[in-house]
Amino acid sequence: MEEHQNSAQLQDEGAFLLIDKPLDWTSFDVVAKVRNTYRQSGLKRKVGHCGTLDPKATGLLILASGRKTKAIAGLEILDKVYDGAIKLGVMTESHDTETSEYGECSTDHLTEEQIRLAAATFVGTHQQQPPMHSAAWHQGKRLYEHARKGEVIKERKSKEIVIYRFEVTRIDLPMVYFVLHVSKGAYIRVIAHDFGQALGTGGYLASLRRVSIGSYELSSARTISDTIEDIVQSTHQPDL
Repeated sequence: MEEHQNSAQLQDEGAFLLIDKPLDWTSFDVVAKVRNTYRQSGLKRKVGHCGTLDPKATGLLILASGRKTKAIAGLEILDKVYDGAIKLGVMTESHDTETSEYGECSTDHLTEEQIRLAAATFVGTHQQQPPMHSAAWHQGKRLYEHARKGEVIKERKSKEIVIYRFEVTRIDLPMVYFVLHVSKGAYIRVIAHDFGQALGTGGYLASLRRVSIGSYELSSARTISDTIEDIVQSTHQPDL
């Protein structure tokens, strides 16, 4: 029954596709793969995504195709929930695993109470600057283009974000495992970096997985290969 529903949905003029994005794929890679699959199946269909995931993040990515792309703006404003790990006692320029570690220091003095109290202080409304290694725009260029040239744009435009929940689920120093519930546009890498700064040890985002966007859950997402198979099968079914 579920298989027939997936096929029927994909045959419509538009669909929402819930995909479990794998590690090291960009969000655009996923969009391009799905768009090319439609094209190879004889359908010229618009495809867009709702909420970028960094290459080093995995988890829920919602794609919209056809007429459903008009609803992307409504999905982008939804809250998001992530789980992941922050490595304390060291930093990276990108605030995640995309660049090399530097500034190593000991975390032996940190207590569980200190770590949990620090996390609690992050709950609330904040002004957050996008990281230099990001796709945010500055004077007609992506910030990561400036970063690759060694440029640091200090006047990066801040935006308001809300951290609704910052729960430390496990501590195994130097790793701190967490669940974060945030508003749209929040950079988890920046929160990880700021968390390390608050503890005086530095830190960066070691892993990240998006588990929900609004009411859409990762448990309902499919792999890229399964999604591709769905599209191919739905566009090659004989008329009944």
